[in-house]
Amino acid sequence: MDILQIIFWILTVMAIGCALGVVLSRNPVNSVIFLILTFFAISGHYLLLNAQFLAIVNIIVYAGAIMVLFLFVIMLMNVQSDKEPQKKLLIKFIGVLSGGSLLILLIALVKQTAQLEGKQVLMKEGTIGLIHPLGKALFNDYVLPFE
Repeated sequence: MDILQIIFWILTVMAIGCALGVVLSRNPVNSVIFLILTFFAISGHYLLLNAQFLAIVNIIVYAGAIMVLFLFVIMLMNVQSDKEPQKKLLIKFIGVLSGGSLLILLIALVKQTAQLEGKQVLMKEGTIGLIHPLGKALFNDYVLPFE
């Protein structure tokens, strides 16, 4: 196995584990921290795809600014578990129904991708996700709208 595949699988397990931590955590502050870790794992995937600009923007905007805002709002709300309303049976049924629908959709998508097995994806070598060509295009072709 290649080192990039190992890094990919580590980031994938981290992203899925932290996303499950967001959903399953009872403490809202822990959920926000798990969401930040999920964003870092997704940024790692962007780096593996040679999209450094998206990785940096994801870390700065989502993991930085928006998650700090979420954490600030959660701390201001002072959410306590003893004051939470009890979950009703209808809400639990709707949750199971929507989760089952998502599971069926994911199974259908996996079956669809299994039909594509054996076909190779054509990728171009290039600098499409790098910051230098983006900056060059912004300051040469789109300088007026950029300013």
